[in-house]
Amino acid sequence: MLDTAFVCWGVSVTWLEVMAFVLALGCVLFNVYEIHWGWPLAIGSSVLYAWLFASARVYGDAGLQVFFAATAAWGWWQWLFGRRRVAGSAAPPQPLRIVALDARGRLRVLVLWLAGWIALGLLLSRLTDSDVPWLDAFPTAGSVIAQILLARKYVDNWWVWVGVNVGSVALFGYKDLWLTALLYVIFVGLAVQGLVRWRRLLAQQAAAAGGSAAMPT
Repeated sequence: MLDTAFVCWGVSVTWLEVMAFVLALGCVLFNVYEIHWGWPLAIGSSVLYAWLFASARVYGDAGLQVFFAATAAWGWWQWLFGRRRVAGSAAPPQPLRIVALDARGRLRVLVLWLAGWIALGLLLSRLTDSDVPWLDAFPTAGSVIAQILLARKYVDNWWVWVGVNVGSVALFGYKDLWLTALLYVIFVGLAVQGLVRWRRLLAQQAAAAGGSAAMPT
């Protein structure tokens, strides 16, 4: 798996990176279009990327892939069977639909991302031999938040993914993982596409419900 598949810009690309690339790309495409089969693809790509990142000493992202594999199973269950209760309504919880965070929820996301970045950056700089602890910690902390928001179908997950993917392009370019860096460039575009599509669907849902302002819980 760590044998060279081809050489890109003078850097060897392994079969491991190629396979992880293909699975991850399929996963995000399915997520954009709300196809639940993206979650098992996420499990496969996460396992492969954990192996790849550990070999490149990108430990934050390697550990993140273990988290991704576990939460992908949870996300798959959420998309198939998850429910959400609407605040102020006596109706039973409804199947998950796309919703948006309010202003307080968005502020909470930013604070958690900043706190996670600082905590993880300190941890990686002190306890590992990583040469990119802070650059590694930024997308790692954001990815945890984005994954949870995606599993619960919050449209705001795509804003977080845009920031995560931009940071990841810088990280993997620096580590000479150019195929993976290219993947995250594509992910930036897909995150924007996901944001546009999910916001349109959210507007359609609101129109169909008569513009109800009830907030989900």
